Amino acid sequence: MDVPTRESNRVVFITGGGSGMGQLAARNLAAQGMSVAALDVDTDGLAKTAAGFDNVFTIPADVTELVDIEQAVKRVEQDLGPIDRVYNAAAIFPTGRLLDQDTATIQRIMQINYGGVVNVTKLALPGMLERGRGDFINFASLAGWLPVLYMGAYNASKFAVVAFSEVLYHENRDRGVRFACVCPPPVDTPLLKQAEENVWPKILDQTKPLEPQAVLDAIDVALDAGELWVFPGRGSKLSWRMRRWFPGFFWKQVHKTEGV
Repeated sequence: MDVPTRESNRVVFITGGGSGMGQLAARNLAAQGMSVAALDVDTDGLAKTAAGFDNVFTIPADVTELVDIEQAVKRVEQDLGPIDRVYNAAAIFPTGRLLDQDTATIQRIMQINYGGVVNVTKLALPGMLERGRGDFINFASLAGWLPVLYMGAYNASKFAVVAFSEVLYHENRDRGVRFACVCPPPVDTPLLKQAEENVWPKILDQTKPLEPQAVLDAIDVALDAGELWVFPGRGSKLSWRMRRWFPGFFWKQVHKTEGV
């Protein structure tokens, strides 16, 4: 595969770059002239991400495979230059009652949604810290704070991303790299549509899904403000606070909404 011409001194590394938030981020940043490395197992999606750009470098890779990420990081830094920004956006969203979901699915959710973040962190972040610059963005979810029925496995994976990101930030603050942990409510992406193929939690009908661009814009605002937590959308931060302050009331509303 031909290596794209580098258009600026910024190199971006994006997992889940074949659809949804990762795809939109890749195309936005490529349009700004940055050199973008988009990773995904979905090669057709990667082709759509790169369409019309000669500065998008597509890499078929599985975030759960450490060797895939190791090779991707080396390839990007060799061909494009040092990584300046990372978006850990790879995720899956199968839903269902925990005892009805098969064990392999539950474990796969954790391996991709959380394990992928770990793999990229271990291989991409050290170089950024050594250079003393860059942006490191982990996609969690409001579901990483608010557990609900039929989303237990997904909740667990995003709770893990939240905790991992918080400790990672505090262990490496003041070392030149800006960190952001993104916790949006439901977003209008193909990821959300995965729930339609399984069990649709009625709680997801309580708010209109956010537009993906609103999430990306909120990330930039938070990075510039030096804030770790990104809660895009009206009411997201209030929901987070309500869960922390009134967990019993929160669960009462969940059961009422789901009718169980």
